[in-house]
Amino acid sequence: MYTRRGDEGETSLYGARRVRKDDPRVEAYGTIDELNSVVGAVIAGTRRKELRTPLKEIQGLLFIAGGDAATELGSAQRVPRISASDTRRVEELTDGLLAGLPPLRNFILPGGSQSGAMLHFARAVCRRAERRLVTAGRAEAMNPELLPFFNRLSSYLFNLSRWENRRARKKEEVWTTKRS
Repeated sequence: MYTRRGDEGETSLYGARRVRKDDPRVEAYGTIDELNSVVGAVIAGTRRKELRTPLKEIQGLLFIAGGDAATELGSAQRVPRISASDTRRVEELTDGLLAGLPPLRNFILPGGSQSGAMLHFARAVCRRAERRLVTAGRAEAMNPELLPFFNRLSSYLFNLSRWENRRARKKEEVWTTKRS
């Protein structure tokens, strides 16, 4: 199906309002969509249920977050919104990981196993989504719970990458300032 409505560089927010495709709100929800795709790539690369199950849950939350970011506050459109309970759920998932990880005393380089490296990539995209939401929030009102949610989600993805690399027996590579 082709609508051809975007051929001139505009798109519709969830609702009737049309904006340029480089609008800060579109940049934000586009980056959330990108993050969801990276999480999907992690899921596609593993058969392990203990990794797939929480990431599928995260994907569902990312769909809510994308719709939330695409819908103006006060819109007549009734969409699910990210809530404090969603942020708490991500905190619970993170706390479960931290209970089985050694304390981190240094910066570590992204990498390790294939899925561990992809989770580091997902964390980086998540942090970009957070930055895009900050920019969009300066231009117009956004759900204030989106920022804490994405802040916690980047921590979760970072710790999940550490957990995954530990499970794969990949040693964390500590970053140092020494140059060869």
